[in-house]
Amino acid sequence: MPIGPGTGPYPAIMTQDATLPAHVIYRPAKLDDAEALGVLVWGNGGCSADGASARQHLIEVASHGYVVIAPGEVMSGPGATKKREPRAPDKSGQLPPVATTSADVKAGLDWALAENAKAGSALYGKIDTRALAVAGHSCGGLQALEVAPDPRIRAVLVHNSGVFTDGTNPIRGITVNKAMLDKLHTPVLYVLGGPDDIAFPNGTDDFKRISKVPAALVQLPVGHGGTFRTANGGAVAALSVDWLEWQLRGDKSAARSFTGSNCRLCVVPGWTIEKKGID
Repeated sequence: MPIGPGTGPYPAIMTQDATLPAHVIYRPAKLDDAEALGVLVWGNGGCSADGASARQHLIEVASHGYVVIAPGEVMSGPGATKKREPRAPDKSGQLPPVATTSADVKAGLDWALAENAKAGSALYGKIDTRALAVAGHSCGGLQALEVAPDPRIRAVLVHNSGVFTDGTNPIRGITVNKAMLDKLHTPVLYVLGGPDDIAFPNGTDDFKRISKVPAALVQLPVGHGGTFRTANGGAVAALSVDWLEWQLRGDKSAARSFTGSNCRLCVVPGWTIEKKGID
């Protein structure tokens, strides 16, 4: 599917920068036109090295005034330069090591803040250093939970993911446990695809255990793949933008998607929302 500029007020592009090798960057095309930019660092589905795997979703977020950074290269869609290597379980059922790590995700945040402070950078002085978030899909959602304790982070989004309920870590390179949920220090949004989502048991269990920070769990009956392959990221991108706008910019209109007994997501047929410390 062709990649557009997103629907936000700042038409966005997908690009790469030689000063941040092995990462894909989504940002407003005209940086001078944008307000102070937020930053979202992203963990790819499958912890893959395809930084374009969620391109529709990520460019939509970027078009609302964000620098969005995913580890890896452009391995799918327009401009793909490499092909993704298949990742099949071995005979014991264990997956091969992750192609990208949570350190790679965090490297995007470090880079963005360094560029903001570097005279001559295209991003010099253009980033709101308090509007920082982490998100990820599936295996990348676990990476988001690994990065979430970073004190610079102010919002977390976990898509179609959750810590394994049996306490195992079948994905080599990912070491997570339920105790990590106690390290969350910001509001967190879980987005699941309903009972058909393979991450449904893990994500719903995570939500039940979270007790120290505001949390929301939104369920859309779309399965594990979400709406990432839909033009402009579909419904999931829209609600993700609302979460970021509310948490990072205090946007009261965006908050209405989540707050109150008659919130926007409360009344969408087929969708459900559960909340803790939100209303």
